[in-house]
Amino acid sequence: MELLGSKDEVRQAVSAARREGKRIALVPTMGALHEGHLSLVRAACGRADYVIVSIFVNPTQFAPDEDFESYPRDLDGDSAVLRAEGADIVFTPTPAVMYAADAQVTVDPGPLASVLEGETRPTHFRGVCTVVAKLFSIAQPDLAFFGEKDFQQLAVVKRMARDLDLPVRVVGCPIVREADGLAMSSRNAYLSAQERAAATVLYRSLRTAETLALDGERDAALLADAMEECIAAEPLAVLDYALVVDAATLDPLDAVGDVPARALVAARIGATRLIDNIALAGG
Repeated sequence: MELLGSKDEVRQAVSAARREGKRIALVPTMGALHEGHLSLVRAACGRADYVIVSIFVNPTQFAPDEDFESYPRDLDGDSAVLRAEGADIVFTPTPAVMYAADAQVTVDPGPLASVLEGETRPTHFRGVCTVVAKLFSIAQPDLAFFGEKDFQQLAVVKRMARDLDLPVRVVGCPIVREADGLAMSSRNAYLSAQERAAATVLYRSLRTAETLALDGERDAALLADAMEECIAAEPLAVLDYALVVDAATLDPLDAVGDVPARALVAARIGATRLIDNIALAGG
């Protein structure tokens, strides 16, 4: 496994792999890797011959009041586990490598980015799309793997690749959860023991909606209300949103069952903001 910090080094390595007829996969991450990330790496290794994992805490997707400086970082630990998983390249650029001092051009993420996470983090997806487009340009992957935990991000990146005719297939992979249902996230490290226990309320709220839908409830507003009630019962949780949406468009649904549907929830547990989602009946 090679640990590379420059764009030219990655391009040269990819060119050599292509000359050997290898299929290229990219797994973009911000590091502090957990089993959720590693599931993406394993999926990539199973479907490609040459796997690049990027580790880059991207400053442009953080607002000034967010946790860029404190975001967990563990390059040595990440490198060790990626070597064990069989990654071929770990790309570890600095902000100065990724962004020229006079850079001006960004990627407009479009309407999909204006709702949900985009309402509370209006610059977030512009930063995500810009850095992902740059990573696609540098690594030239055939496949790129993203987790469904960040469901809106997955939808936005898929739309960007489609609308900009980028020659990469964006692959979504299932959420990986702890034994108690909490979706794996690097930000879980911020939680105290009490907050960690409280954080399971996100998954419980989603399972409540899932169970109601499986039992025949089709009214999306009632499903969302049930999720809100579940969150409200946890004193340490402050709800941001609980919605049932069309999985393709992210538009709110009146009823589930006719199109693939997704229940989405975002809440603060103490100072930590967490998101989660689940497919509902028909999804």
